[in-house]
Amino acid sequence: MSDAQTLPGFEPRPEPGRGRAIGLSLLVHLVLVAVLFLGVRWQSSVPSTVTVELWAPQPTLPAAVLDAPKPEPVAAPPKPVEAKVEPPLDKPDIALKAPKAKRKPKEKKESRVPVRTKMTAPADNAKVREEDFQRELRAQLAREEARMAAERQSEELRQLGRQAEQQAKLHSAALARERADYIALITGKVRGNWILPQQMEGNPEAVFLVTQLPTGEVMNVKLAKSSGLPAYDAAVERAILKSSPLPVPRSRELFARELKLTFKPRD
Repeated sequence: MSDAQTLPGFEPRPEPGRGRAIGLSLLVHLVLVAVLFLGVRWQSSVPSTVTVELWAPQPTLPAAVLDAPKPEPVAAPPKPVEAKVEPPLDKPDIALKAPKAKRKPKEKKESRVPVRTKMTAPADNAKVREEDFQRELRAQLAREEARMAAERQSEELRQLGRQAEQQAKLHSAALARERADYIALITGKVRGNWILPQQMEGNPEAVFLVTQLPTGEVMNVKLAKSSGLPAYDAAVERAILKSSPLPVPRSRELFARELKLTFKPRD
């Protein structure tokens, strides 16, 4: 019965496994192509060189052989010492010839020595004496120069000392004059301010200790020696307090915090 005459409801069925066979065939072809490509490429590449080093482990010795003591080095035998043999001397020849050879040089030396001593000794002695004299002369000159230098130095020191002493005296005298002028200024100012008591006899002397500031202001007045007249002492003390501030010295070297002032009415 043909295909056209198939009965309705009985269509032709596809053959089983056809698609799988086609897929497997394609896969096999692809694998074959890949194998061919890789094989050709592998053959075209340059083979690499491989270096192989062959070695074998060293044999290990047993513990008994390692622990065995090492043999001590054998010292070399000493070399034999060769004895030196001195050649014998020819004594008979020297003994026979020596007396005759020594007589001639002695005769020559004895004949020449007196001539040399007579000609050279005086000149050498004179030269030595001259050198000693010159050496002693130089030493004496050096000692004399040292002594004169020491004397000059001591004289200079003495002159400096005298000059310093003279300057100190002049300075002390100048300070004494300036101090006297300074005290005279103070006593003059005090005399201008005192009022003495009437009917005072004689020339009484009163001494006061005055304490002052650098500006001349009087801080304290103390009677050191009374005149014997209380009225006169009181008048002088009032005059000192009234004279504050006292005159200031021209040189700060003359300033004294405490002054000792002496007053007499008729001086």
